[in-house]
Amino acid sequence: MKIIFLFFLFINLVAEENHSFRIAYGKVNANDLGEILMGDWQTHSNDLRVLSLDGGYLLSKNYFDLPIDIYAKIGAAYFDEDSVYNDIYEATFYIKAYYKFLDEKMRFGLAEGISYTSGTLLCESMEAELKEDNTSKFLNYLDISLDINLGRVFDSKSLKNTYLGYAIKHRSGVFTLYNNVSHGGSNYNTLYIESNF
Repeated sequence: MKIIFLFFLFINLVAEENHSFRIAYGKVNANDLGEILMGDWQTHSNDLRVLSLDGGYLLSKNYFDLPIDIYAKIGAAYFDEDSVYNDIYEATFYIKAYYKFLDEKMRFGLAEGISYTSGTLLCESMEAELKEDNTSKFLNYLDISLDINLGRVFDSKSLKNTYLGYAIKHRSGVFTLYNNVSHGGSNYNTLYIESNF
């Protein structure tokens, strides 16, 4: 943990804010995305977890003179399938927009992209079997987040552009648009730390 903290501290000392790096950790949620957004979190029958690393490049700051920053991002994730299934690896590519508010102390983020996994996630396989649906390694990817700027909140130069937040990591077929998958998706609730440099 100390190494991660020192890494983010170093990033902030050489900050130019054109790049971003995020590390996130979380657990699977048994509910659909809409239910999660309404605050209905249901524990999955298996203790499935994810660790992800994402890097990004700033495409536009204050897009159209609005408090919106847009990044192109790539990510890699490791899904711990609880020794019930083979562990799975994921690669993602997505475009993410951040809306900054409360004097840039907070950000709301929304991303759209693609996800490819090395195998079928257990939660996706279980849902597909239950609903007699298809599964796919290649699916649509959404990333929805809310975070706080630690540097602004605590008035700390060493934490400038370091964010602590919550994100939903979502994979789905978008009602059969991707590989004829209509229900076999997944949702992971994650906590993360992100730094712009």
